[in-house]
Amino acid sequence: MQRRTFLQGSLAGGAVAVAVGAGILSPRTVLAAWPQAAFEAKSVQDAMSSLYGSADSNASGDIKIKAPDIAENGAVVPITVDTGIGGIESIAIIAEKNGQPLAASFNLGKSAKGFVSTRIKMGKTSDVIAVVSAGGKRYAARKNVKVTIGGCGG
Repeated sequence: MQRRTFLQGSLAGGAVAVAVGAGILSPRTVLAAWPQAAFEAKSVQDAMSSLYGSADSNASGDIKIKAPDIAENGAVVPITVDTGIGGIESIAIIAEKNGQPLAASFNLGKSAKGFVSTRIKMGKTSDVIAVVSAGGKRYAARKNVKVTIGGCGG
């Protein structure tokens, strides 16, 4: 069974290499576009302005953030954002006191449910902010996460 998997992987890799070499497939068209200025921003306001054009958002109880109260390792903090808000366009996760606060940004399709789950890196104890963009408006919720290892702690 391992031989078959190896041969299938080799054949697929070879086909991709030929397509790239022939110019049929270019890395620029395959890779997803990303908001570089938003991810390089040094403050929450700058990140939101770069991502959405404005730093304004309304607090919402319809957004649920599942994150540990105390993260034992700041290098790997599991975060889940779930919301029932209709017409969701995107969900962003921001770690407020990180050097570069925008940790993740997800653009969702029209029929997608308002649910994302990922792991982020946190430098120190701070609020995790979930920003949901729906119908041209932005909604936000916060949860404080205390980091004990891999950051400043306490």
